[in-house]
Amino acid sequence: MMPVFIGSEIYRGSSYGAWHPLHIPRVSTVMDLVRALNWLAPGQYRTSPRAKPEALMAFHSAEYIAALQQAEATQNASPQMQARFGLGSTANPVFPEMFRRPATGAGGVMLAAALLAEGGVVHVPGGGTHHALAERANGFCYLNDPVLALLALRHLGLSRIAYVDIDAHHCDGVEAALSGAEDMLLISVHEEKRWPFTGALEDRGAGRAVNLPVPRGLNDTEMRAILHRLILPALERFAPQAIVLQCGADAVEEDPLSRLALSNNAHADVALALRAVAPRLMVLGGGGYNPWSVARCWTRVWGALNGHAAEGTLPEGAQSVLRALSWNRRSPGHAPQDHWRTTLADPPREGPLRPEITARLDYLRARLQLGSQSRPASQRKTA
Repeated sequence: MMPVFIGSEIYRGSSYGAWHPLHIPRVSTVMDLVRALNWLAPGQYRTSPRAKPEALMAFHSAEYIAALQQAEATQNASPQMQARFGLGSTANPVFPEMFRRPATGAGGVMLAAALLAEGGVVHVPGGGTHHALAERANGFCYLNDPVLALLALRHLGLSRIAYVDIDAHHCDGVEAALSGAEDMLLISVHEEKRWPFTGALEDRGAGRAVNLPVPRGLNDTEMRAILHRLILPALERFAPQAIVLQCGADAVEEDPLSRLALSNNAHADVALALRAVAPRLMVLGGGGYNPWSVARCWTRVWGALNGHAAEGTLPEGAQSVLRALSWNRRSPGHAPQDHWRTTLADPPREGPLRPEITARLDYLRARLQLGSQSRPASQRKTA
């Protein structure tokens, strides 16, 4: 069964505003890159539907959905709407597609859940908005499509569903909604001392929530240790029937809104490892605020899930897609580099495994009572 890619043209030209970190193209560039690379076989691409308000109310309140629709229709959020629903704020501004765009992301994950009924892999780069609350926009997120994805998988009758989040920012909205769910395991790896300043190591939520805050400079060696010493053993203990991976690209070194130092190879490695654990895998996007690193990361993940090699120089058509990008950020360390336009796989960013990360892994392994060995990949998938 071939992986499925879910996208939409609504992301092309849709922006939170010229001053906002999400003014950059992201999903549309991934769509263009995978097509330029001929990485979409017939039947692999699906257009995301827009979720209807009634479907969004599986998590969000009717009052909030109505306010979001009204703000889009009038292009205005009253002071009352700002105070109650967080609409029209600096982080969550009024913009022309402020309901239709997130509703399309939500529709994409709901379609993905339906496609995964019999198993397989679905990539929804327009998903991953993990900060939104049931009645409030939060952290660039208007709707919480990861929560809606998890609820849609539960609706299929699945009784063990795992959520793994490797975004640089903690998934506060998902944890607030579902940490008490006994049929779900939530694992978040995120930068410490960074907004939203939740997800402390000692936090357990009300149920199955595992938080690993990491120090700035997290490298590929450390992420590999986290994957094999924490994420995989915890998943194997839980034996999920489905996994949702939030694959935020803001943990990549070039991102301006975090201080982590991963290469996009780490994201591909995590996605491939999780595919071996369960019969159903949904891979979402998430954060990411450098147009080149986001496009290359999520395209790299899609290629890995399809067995495509990512090394070497890109063909001219793919380079043209990347050369067409622009970015108004000119801070030190974020000026466009030549390899952002000519390659897909980042150079490996290995480094030391720092004692503070080892100590936190040991703490969580002891708390979770994880064994010393993980099962071979061939034994991990469950029905």
